[in-house]
Amino acid sequence: MNTAGVLAFGDRRMPRSLTGLPTHRAASPADIDAAIGPYRRLVVVGVDADLATVLTRLLRADRLDIEVAYAPPHRTRATRIYRVPAGHRAARRAVRGSARRVTLIRDETGSVIVGRAGWLPADDGRLIHGEAVVDDTPLFDGDVDAVSVEPTLAMPGLRASAHGGLWRRWVPGRAAQLGSTGVSVMRDGVAAPRAARRSTFYRNVEGWLLVR
Repeated sequence: MNTAGVLAFGDRRMPRSLTGLPTHRAASPADIDAAIGPYRRLVVVGVDADLATVLTRLLRADRLDIEVAYAPPHRTRATRIYRVPAGHRAARRAVRGSARRVTLIRDETGSVIVGRAGWLPADDGRLIHGEAVVDDTPLFDGDVDAVSVEPTLAMPGLRASAHGGLWRRWVPGRAAQLGSTGVSVMRDGVAAPRAARRSTFYRNVEGWLLVR
């Protein structure tokens, strides 16, 4: 098995530190799947949604034993959450760093989030109507503008916050669950193709191997 390969999304230029590594352009899930087998470490050059896509493919392939390095061109929400650099520093760390297992947050469809997920009103509404809990703690019951869900580096693994009113709080937990009349589910800035009445984000039993 080769040591490391690069998964590059879009037309981003390769940092100099990565130019000697085998590079795969990730234009489709099949491109990601093809790169899973040969390498012990994958370096993701892209944005948060791209990293989440790679981790989703690893989760579904039962390959969370592969180390993942993240080398975005600029700071992102995921770099702040997982306390990793961006730009050229991230590229150097991707080659020289060591991996440690960190929390992996997914939903009931097997889709991973690394920066922020959210529940937004469906197209035909201005508010979310329903109720949500984080573990056993009520998050809201009634109407809210939106809900944000983020991974956390520390246990229990995620936190959620309801938007609306003068007071906003983050509630930590292992799982955030929603029942509603209909919401648009956002994952790292990408909207799900269809509205949902129920949605859950939760900490996977096994974490992912982040190079830091």
